[in-house]
Amino acid sequence: MGAYRHMAATLRNEYKERNDAFKSRLMKWRDEPSITRIAKPTNIARARELGYKAKQGVVVARVRIPKGLRKREKNRGGRKPSKSGRFFARAKSFQAIAEERAARKFINCEVLNSYYVGEDGIYKFFETILVDSDHPAVRSYRPYADVLNRKGRVFRGLTHAGRGHRESIQKY
Repeated sequence: MGAYRHMAATLRNEYKERNDAFKSRLMKWRDEPSITRIAKPTNIARARELGYKAKQGVVVARVRIPKGLRKREKNRGGRKPSKSGRFFARAKSFQAIAEERAARKFINCEVLNSYYVGEDGIYKFFETILVDSDHPAVRSYRPYADVLNRKGRVFRGLTHAGRGHRESIQKY
């Protein structure tokens, strides 16, 4: 068994057992801003699977998304029983929303991919891998060519998390 497989198993066990290290990590993340740039990925094995390289021009950001349904404003101006629902399921996944928020914060970067890192009773946490399109170290790295040539790919449903949303858009 390789080292990355052991690391992935350790993180999986921490999550399943909800041990003290995992709980303290979530408490620390809850106090941080909703979008935080981090030095290195929490789950290095998963990040490497999704294209992360420890090189200049590659950024990792942790994004905190509140759980739950989207709340709609209360109806005004008469009785509308068919429209009186207040809570609705989101059209996008939490992961796609996290990728978009990271892309809006780091405007000079393109989203490569993202992955789930944990959740508590209020929030879900995702780590997003972003690539700086103007950095020379990234420009010369061939596997990122597709990412760099498609500007705003996260907003058009071209990342892995946005694929399902993109298909629902194309139906109409």
